[in-house]
Amino acid sequence: MLGTILWAVIGGAVIGMLARLVIPGRQRVPWWATVGVGVVAVFIGTGLAEILGFRDTPGIDWKKHLVQFGIAVAGVLLLSVLGRRRADR
Repeated sequence: MLGTILWAVIGGAVIGMLARLVIPGRQRVPWWATVGVGVVAVFIGTGLAEILGFRDTPGIDWKKHLVQFGIAVAGVLLLSVLGRRRADR
């Protein structure tokens, strides 16, 4: 259980930072929020991947990681847009 949570945090940090890198332009999102979005994306993406039938894949679960990455990109993009709106006020 503790190992699963630890790997989710590590994987979430990596996925969140990678998501931030693929979004063009400057994001006004703190690094800790990016990591938080990544961690949430790992949990949601894992559940969604299981619903989509990506449960047992041999080797690295690329399909599951792509789902997690897509959710992380959407989350960081949403935070970036919300941060931009807040800064414009």
